[in-house]
Amino acid sequence: MAQPYLHRGVDIHAHYYPQAFLDLIAAHAAAYGVEYRVVEGKGPQFRVGHLLTGPVGPRFIDHGARLAAMDEQGVEVHVLSLSQPMVYWAARDLAQRLTVAFNDALAEAHERHPARLYGLATLPMQEPDLSLAEVERAAKLPGVRGFYMATHVRERELSDPLFFPVYERIEALGMPIFLHPVEVIDPRRLAAHYLTNLLGNPFESAIAAAHLIYGGVLDRFARLTFCLPHAGGAFPWLVGRLQRGWEKRADLRHLKLEGPVAYLRRFYYDTVGYSDHVLEYLARVIGADRVLMGSDYCFPIAYERPIEAVTAHPSLDEQAKLAIVAGNARGLLSI
Repeated sequence: MAQPYLHRGVDIHAHYYPQAFLDLIAAHAAAYGVEYRVVEGKGPQFRVGHLLTGPVGPRFIDHGARLAAMDEQGVEVHVLSLSQPMVYWAARDLAQRLTVAFNDALAEAHERHPARLYGLATLPMQEPDLSLAEVERAAKLPGVRGFYMATHVRERELSDPLFFPVYERIEALGMPIFLHPVEVIDPRRLAAHYLTNLLGNPFESAIAAAHLIYGGVLDRFARLTFCLPHAGGAFPWLVGRLQRGWEKRADLRHLKLEGPVAYLRRFYYDTVGYSDHVLEYLARVIGADRVLMGSDYCFPIAYERPIEAVTAHPSLDEQAKLAIVAGNARGLLSI
């Protein structure tokens, strides 16, 4: 690995389960029908509906284990984020408590390791009034650099006007929104072969992007920034079909810009596509300045060497590599 990249990487796709958050789930598991157990030698495992999470091992929870893994990878900064099941499954009071527990843990992590750990605050988006209040609170917490939400919330798409006050305030704060799938379309068909993750998650990102475009969110909130996970999922590859729909259907011609292709650069994209071809496409078609290094730490399919996934790429120049590994994220997140 080239020396200029050592210990400079900013990983914007690094998941975190604080112990206080897990303890709250355990305490309320029976009331919600959550199957919660601790797998000996591995950590807690819990099922919310059909979503099975864990075992959640020490590298998800413990700062020391995380920092050791980061050092071994040559990564300087983790931008911490929650993953499934997030907080949308919980009723109002518990959702708020889970949200506060997670976001306070982000602040604590940053205060303990201010040069290494930053965070993306979660929100109880099924309760927009609580989300709006938490935006105000979390934006002031040490180390919080943006917000994190699912590609849809219960039965609502992200283009639902119910969420507009939250977007308006986040836009005014100048902070980005990072998206991540939780529930996927028709999980029954994707239950086998790990397809919920391998295919379901990328399609969720494409669906969310389409709703943000055609649902008018990106037009209404022109300064609001979204980041799509998993290299944008299927969205960058299917944008031609979305564009063709705009060209041929009068009911899709309401956009301010010249079709969905014109919105490609309204998003940032991480590098979690597991393919040189995917990364080359993002850098060439959308621009290397819109690509952020990520690993999906520390799920089984995560990059073990997220920096090398960029620096070993045969077609990226040195300027692009430095930007993707760290520069773009530092600029976007003021790190």
